[in-house]
Amino acid sequence: MTSCFPAFWLRVPIGDVCLGIFDGPHATPKPASDGAVFLGIKNITEDGRLDLSEIRYITEEDFPKWIKRVQPLPGDIVFTYEATLNRYAIIPEGFRGCLGRRLAVIKPDFRKVDNRFLFYYFFGEDWRRTIARNLLSGSTVDRIPISTFPTFEVSLPPLSTQKRIADILSAYDRLIENNTRRIKILEEMARSLYDEWFVKFRFPGHEQTKLVDSELGLIPEGWKADIVGNIGAAGKSIVSGPFGSNIGKRFFVDKGVPVIRGNNLTLGVKKFVDEGFVFITEEKAYELRNCEALPGDIIFTAAGTLGQIGLIPRKPKYPKYIISNKQLRVRGESKTILPEYLYYWFSRPEMVNYIINQNKGASVPLITLGILRSLPVLIPPMYLQQKFADFAIRSTNLIENLEQKNQKLRQTRDLLLPKLISGEIDVEKLEITEEEEAISDDEKVIGIREGAIAS
Repeated sequence: MTSCFPAFWLRVPIGDVCLGIFDGPHATPKPASDGAVFLGIKNITEDGRLDLSEIRYITEEDFPKWIKRVQPLPGDIVFTYEATLNRYAIIPEGFRGCLGRRLAVIKPDFRKVDNRFLFYYFFGEDWRRTIARNLLSGSTVDRIPISTFPTFEVSLPPLSTQKRIADILSAYDRLIENNTRRIKILEEMARSLYDEWFVKFRFPGHEQTKLVDSELGLIPEGWKADIVGNIGAAGKSIVSGPFGSNIGKRFFVDKGVPVIRGNNLTLGVKKFVDEGFVFITEEKAYELRNCEALPGDIIFTAAGTLGQIGLIPRKPKYPKYIISNKQLRVRGESKTILPEYLYYWFSRPEMVNYIINQNKGASVPLITLGILRSLPVLIPPMYLQQKFADFAIRSTNLIENLEQKNQKLRQTRDLLLPKLISGEIDVEKLEITEEEEAISDDEKVIGIREGAIAS
């Protein structure tokens, strides 16, 4: 089935609008601690970004050999052709690296095609059907034949129209990227302030405070070195999740009380992922009420990816949660320790490593209640914790605001994308306005009339 494009759009093989399409080496170089980037499938996100937060490097000595066949350059489109399919990203300015296994690169001919339009086209239904028709299913993984890839057809409007469509869609992506950058800065600011006050002890008034010996080494006078087992609120403040037989798939329902699992916790990247839940009924949640998690509770992964930790926000999406059989919960005494402070204490890289190392020698990665209770905690004066918590809460609120804006931007972009790259919306008649974005005086947001989106 071929999509209905406007009559003046041309249906051409993708090879006709590219200078070349090349796959990467079918081997893996020896790892290096620094050097050029060795791109892998994990570096290309499902939504089309190049994620270089986790990089594998190739030595400068080996680099020339690995780009002999092809070198990814700014503006090229890198994509996956085997195993994890339908991932695409544009190589950014300043990138220096080579292709990894199961990756290929498209070098667009900018005289014939706008690389941004082509990138967005790959997320449309027409291209996805083309990929599905040409899929080769192997015994272990699926793949796309690179040898015939240049014959895959694309439908292209005139170059000027391609640029206009790409401008509209990329405007959303720029705003999303800017908001994401701001989120990262806010997170780094909170972490930096925490380290400055509670690790380096350069807190307000530190000049008049002397350091004294403790079980945690030198700490400011008046601060307390303790363990998790002594900071809990009255009652069952430190609990493990229910037995697996009490919270298995047979108890899951479409809606109800959310169950916290490993996918809701991170290794210090995000305080809590408040989505992607399975649910149990209110009746089942009452039966498991000892495993309830409320705003301010700290959640640890007990089995699996150790070091994962989450903080139930003060204003969560749901009034209560139930932890799974692979989670642990800590509820601190509010007069002694604040949850924002406690979260940052446990999510520090040094503490994450400490927690992981408590499991040495065990056949299965596991954190027991005994290990959790014995973890060390430094308790500063409440006034200082409160000052930090106030800052952390303000940062969290700004981050949530930015995340909500990004969600709306993605929804609008994803609604527009198929209509623009199929010609359903005539961009020549589309009115585009710029409106002030509430978050910042120096940014604009692209506004497209509701009628065009709904058309």
